[in-house]
Amino acid sequence: MSGKNLHFVTLLGSLRKASVNGGVARALPALAPEGVAISALGSVGDFPLYNADVQAEGFPAAVEAMGAAIKAADGVIIVSPEYNYSVPGALKNAIDWLSRLPSAPFKAKPVLIQSASPGALGGARMQYHLRQTFVFLDGRVMNAPEAMVGGAYGKSDTATGDLTDAATKEFLGKQLAAFADFVRG
Repeated sequence: MSGKNLHFVTLLGSLRKASVNGGVARALPALAPEGVAISALGSVGDFPLYNADVQAEGFPAAVEAMGAAIKAADGVIIVSPEYNYSVPGALKNAIDWLSRLPSAPFKAKPVLIQSASPGALGGARMQYHLRQTFVFLDGRVMNAPEAMVGGAYGKSDTATGDLTDAATKEFLGKQLAAFADFVRG
């Protein structure tokens, strides 16, 4: 896989239109190293609340589509805010649905976690909780370098959430290059 072009997908844990995490996710395709393409998955807001009774009737189309896209990708980049020191409910719900697909889309899948927050820690606690979830899912989370964008409101356009800070973009580009190396092994 060393010379192979790679395709990563982004899984966004925020539902807000002007989310700073959405801004980070939207910036990634332009920051990707040569030989890497990045595309966005559908919204976690399209998933109903997980319910085994609903699952027994069949997986919702949004779950099936996202699971297939993750399975086909070379890696998953999760970009998410931190809510109450942990993973946002919409993201956790999506992961719960996806984890029940027979195709096990996260099994042995390389995963990169990024977060942005107005606070100084940049979403660190969410990342650590999410890493615990991926132990059970058997995802291969890249440990370093970590990307936790603190003070994100000062690094983004306040109306759109789009990332504007050159130093943050440079760092994220370096992290993406490291992730590509991690995936290529």
